[in-house]
Amino acid sequence: MNKTALIVAGGSGTRMESNLPKQFLLLAGKPILMHTIEAFYNSGVNQIVLVLPQSQIEFWNQLCLTHQFTIHHQIVAGGASRFESVQNGLQHCNDNDLVAIHDGVRPFISKEIITLSFDKATQKGNAVAAVRLKDSIRKVELLSNKNVNRDNYYLIQTPQTFKANLIKEAYAAQDHINFTDDASVLESNGHAINLIAGDYKNIKITTPEDLLVGEAFLSNKTR
Repeated sequence: MNKTALIVAGGSGTRMESNLPKQFLLLAGKPILMHTIEAFYNSGVNQIVLVLPQSQIEFWNQLCLTHQFTIHHQIVAGGASRFESVQNGLQHCNDNDLVAIHDGVRPFISKEIITLSFDKATQKGNAVAAVRLKDSIRKVELLSNKNVNRDNYYLIQTPQTFKANLIKEAYAAQDHINFTDDASVLESNGHAINLIAGDYKNIKITTPEDLLVGEAFLSNKTR
């Protein structure tokens, strides 16, 4: 099976307190999104599909020229929501492919997790990166709250990797109202989800604090 990375980058800079969409903010001198694409390119995928809002495509192309970014990738215009953006991207994946759907602002995804996700999806039909909770949690209901066992809960990350025909079928059968990730879409179409070990470094950069953490990761890596 061919391995496709479907990278979805439709964020804004609101929580980042920036006028520049977060995927374009610089991390160690180049846009976050370029780090993410490089991670999948270095893992040996056959195809990279990048989904961007139509209004950001020209700016991205200019960034690629400025930073001399030459990794080949196909650009697809997104929709009004992440759900619609993923749908648009999936149209460019062959039914016989494996497709890893990934957040554009998770630049620290490791080659090991990417490889594991494709291997598990080949065997089981899907693979979803997840990590255990570190903190205690409480469930809030109306005016009360109670302790729950954190061992029963995981934080879900990306990549979320699927046999393309299965995830395309699931997206075609659903609407976007109640879904927060791709695994939920597949699950709603009758498939069990297979979790694989994620990585606490595989952070989603959404706030200024995340950007500082990311710089620290890169600083330690280059020492």
